[in-house]
Amino acid sequence: MEQPYVLIPDVAAHGSVPQQSILSSTLQNDDRTKTILFRFAAGQELSAHTAPFPAILYFVSGEAGLRLGTDECEAKAGTYVHMTAQLEHGIKARTETVMLLVLLKKA
Repeated sequence: MEQPYVLIPDVAAHGSVPQQSILSSTLQNDDRTKTILFRFAAGQELSAHTAPFPAILYFVSGEAGLRLGTDECEAKAGTYVHMTAQLEHGIKARTETVMLLVLLKKA
């Protein structure tokens, strides 16, 4: 049976940021959406890639460089991004960074 809800009172405090890597943990997953929490050490990078689904990025804390297609942007705590499926994107943490990724698998 699917859980009726997922409650995380403070996403920024959920787990710790690694010293020299990237950690990801799935917070929620069902047939419509998947929510993943990423924790980046300063200087860590997810190289440019695509996803088969539309997605939302929400930066909880930290500062990062963000590539969206051919655009280069800056992200900080509070930055929200909606991406279409197959948009090439990449992230490089300038400081310790916590980010939520929500994959929108079905409308």
